[in-house]
Amino acid sequence: MPLYEYYCPPCGSQFEVLRPVSKMDDAAVCPAGHTTNNRVLSLFAPLRRALGAGTATATLEQPSADACCGGSCSCC
Repeated sequence: MPLYEYYCPPCGSQFEVLRPVSKMDDAAVCPAGHTTNNRVLSLFAPLRRALGAGTATATLEQPSADACCGGSCSCC
């Protein structure tokens, strides 16, 4: 099940709800009890482990042209 993020205007908080895709547009209830339909765009960063490092780090690297058919996205 995906994790969706919502914004609650009355209390100004952002919260997450784990629910099925079929329920993503249903109203959500914030921790303070307010009902809201304000779903926000969730952003994530893939984690990768650097060689020789003991911890994973978030990176926002662009893929190289070689990673996608030599720069042509017709085969992606």
